[in-house]
Order: sequence, then C-alpha cells, then structure tokens
Amino acid sequence: MMDRPEIDLTGKVALITGGGGGIGRASALALAAAGADIAIIEVIPERCDEVVAQVEAMGRRALAISGNVMESDVVRGAVEATASHFGRLDILVNNAGGVTWRAFSDLAEKNWRRHIDLNLISNLAATSSAIPHMIAAGGGAIVNVTSIEASRAAPGYAVYAACKAGINNLTRTLAVELSEHGIRVNSIAPDFTLTPGVQGNFTGPVDESKWPLKSGETNEVLRRRIPAGRPGIDTECGNLVAFLSSSLASYITGTIIPVDGGTWASGGWIRSDSGKWVLPPEMS
Repeated sequence: MMDRPEIDLTGKVALITGGGGGIGRASALALAAAGADIAIIEVIPERCDEVVAQVEAMGRRALAISGNVMESDVVRGAVEATASHFGRLDILVNNAGGVTWRAFSDLAEKNWRRHIDLNLISNLAATSSAIPHMIAAGGGAIVNVTSIEASRAAPGYAVYAACKAGINNLTRTLAVELSEHGIRVNSIAPDFTLTPGVQGNFTGPVDESKWPLKSGETNEVLRRRIPAGRPGIDTECGNLVAFLSSSLASYITGTIIPVDGGTWASGGWIRSDSGKWVLPPEMS
C-alpha cells in the first residue's frame, strides 16, 4: 500500500504577484505551508506585512516588495530582488490583475491600456524576467491566474477577457517553448471567488469581518448559476497553485484548469425552481 503523497516544496522559492490578498495571498500561504520560501509584490503595503508575518509564523522565510505591477520595471525589479535575496527562483505565480465593469464602447484608450498593463503586461514582464533564474535553477513552475471569462463572451469585461485569453494562449505556448528547460507552465481559471476585491475591501488590511453579508437573493442566484451551489473560496485556488508548483504535477504542463464550481461545464444551464437543470428562459 502506497503512502499518501504530500506536496513538498522544501527548498523552493516562490514569487507571487498581487500576493497580499485573495487568491494571491491564499497561494502564498499554501506554498509556504508546503515548505517554500515566499516573496510577494503587492501595491498595498499593509497587506505585504500581513502575509510576511503569516509566512514567517510557519517557519518560512519571506520577502515583501511594495510596488505597482502596472510598472514593468517594478515587476522586473521584484523578480531580481527575489532571486538576489533567496539565491534562486523556482516558482512564479502571476496572480495580479483586476477589472471594472464597463461597456467596451464607453472605454477610452487609456482604459484599454490600464487593463492591458495590469492583466497582461505585468504577466509578460514577470515571466520574461523569471525564466533565466528558473533555467539556472534547473527548472521551475509558472502558474498563471486567468479566468473562465477567457473562454466565453464577457459583456462589460471585453478588454479584461481578451487579456486573460491571451494569457491562456501564452500558457500553452510557453509550456512548449520552455519544456526543454524543465519549466512547466499552467493556468488556473476561477469564476466567482470570495476575495477582498469582490467584497469591496480595496484598500488597507484584509478584514473579512467588514465584508458585507450576501443577501438571500444573491445567494439564490449563485446557487442557480454555479453547480457547486456556492461561490469559490480563495484557498481552493491556492491549494491548486501549490499542487501545480510541486513534483506531484511533474507531468502537467500547458493546461488551463477551471476552479469554478462547474460553471464552465454547465455552459449556461441554470437550476430551475424545481432543481432541474434547464436553459433559460425555461425556468419551471
């Protein structure tokens, strides 16, 4: 009988962009729990301090880098600072991103560029800077956080979804290009996940006690739309990031894995009042 395999990242070093809250923080803590030393770059300084304290409480080393990932030089500097501080870089989690709803026809060019800088260019800058360090370390793992909006129409989120679709293609392409160097590249694709941003906690420390409670009506909408019947939890994404970064995923590369409670699989089917899965407008 085989022993249960464990995720073991002892001796590895990970950098997480946007690592101060939500999926980024959950990824940092999951990687640290598996034994990795952690660097994060985060635009909100208080969140840097929170995550560093939690990582160090686990007995791991941590590095906080306060900076805006919309500035490519800052992202590249974070990669170099990580490699210099720890002596290596094995894992990169491209988590930083964000979006606000607005019809494409209402967006100015400055809005396009803001979305692209935040969601796509930051990924390109971090990845291109990390690759030489991973090659020097004999391999590595890159995990991109995209969205199921990359794989379906996303009214009101056109540029964001286009960026995420680009990252999905980049994931597959780099998985092929970097395979000879022992670098694996994968993406996770969440849908509705409880994060500080979703809860309106845009500034300051992450404080779940101040997050608004979901109304019964909102919970019912989520129950109808998500086969799992509830929103996602950031740790569910973080756990997958840790798995994909580990040797347990040594034969997995070039994949985009939904972490969405089944919404991508359901393809527009909705729970009816009777609990039957139907396509709207048939809701009886």
